[in-house]
Amino acid sequence: MPIDENRRCAVLGKPIGHSLSPVLHQAAYRVLGLSGWRYDRIEMDEDGLPAFLSTRDDGWAGLSLTMPLKRTVMALGTPCDRWSRELRVANTVVLEGDDGPLLFNTDVDGIRLALSHASHAREQGRGSVPPVGDRLDAVILGNGNTALSALAAVSMMARDLHVVVAARHPESSTTLRDFARRRPDRMTLETTVLDGSLRCIAEADIVISTLPAHAADPLARRITPETTGDVTAQDETAPLTPKRGAMLLDVAYDPHPSLLGHRWSQAGGLSIGGEEMLLYQAIGQVHLMTATSRGGDPRTVSWPREGFSPTDGHEVDVVLENAMRTSLWEAM
Repeated sequence: MPIDENRRCAVLGKPIGHSLSPVLHQAAYRVLGLSGWRYDRIEMDEDGLPAFLSTRDDGWAGLSLTMPLKRTVMALGTPCDRWSRELRVANTVVLEGDDGPLLFNTDVDGIRLALSHASHAREQGRGSVPPVGDRLDAVILGNGNTALSALAAVSMMARDLHVVVAARHPESSTTLRDFARRRPDRMTLETTVLDGSLRCIAEADIVISTLPAHAADPLARRITPETTGDVTAQDETAPLTPKRGAMLLDVAYDPHPSLLGHRWSQAGGLSIGGEEMLLYQAIGQVHLMTATSRGGDPRTVSWPREGFSPTDGHEVDVVLENAMRTSLWEAM
């Protein structure tokens, strides 16, 4: 299909009015010279998704999916990459050819690249971050679909990984436990209630919050630059001080910064806003959705390239990244 063909893409979910995905994708289209492409927001629930997918014509190139559609879509298309196959969660649909919807997961690499980018920037600027590669202690707040992608992301960052999943209902963490059980030689996972995660967070190298906006505010108010006593499993009322330089990724990007991110930075940690994950997962989506129009096949798209920092021009197209990042910051 010619590069100047009129094509449609959209982000689907409920609620969807807050989404900044159109800002990112439209910026990418400008850089790529896709003048006839458009990207919209469409409110969609689980019941409406099958009919919507079945009635798309050839003018549609792809869809981004957010809550609550990432698992629902798995019965409606073909998983085509490692993480959509294993996790049974997809945030990207490519609508090309006669093979039906092609499903991909760019959330995993979006999370990994957000952490990698922040780590690289810190090493080049204000100091160092906790070493990643051998032993890594991580805490994931929440146990939904994004938490599962977060677990997959940190699984690529260390050879000896200990993860604590903290959630309101930790008994519902079955998919995360199953993921860890498939990696018994390099990953251990335990679960706890959200209110009982203070000690684990204080000891973590990386914390990833997949909670909705403001859900982590009570925990954030416990963060302080100086503790007044030891934080133990029995003392969950003590203030929390993160490890110096420990990384926090809060996937919620509205408000920006979140209270959790703000307090984490004040206490000496490295806080990463959810817009970084949003940016990197969107770059992956752009590569996949535009592959056919640019003479490629989404099923063979090599992104991100492994073994390189996202800031050195190898793993991510720097021109594309900078254009999308600039438009995102202008919109926030």
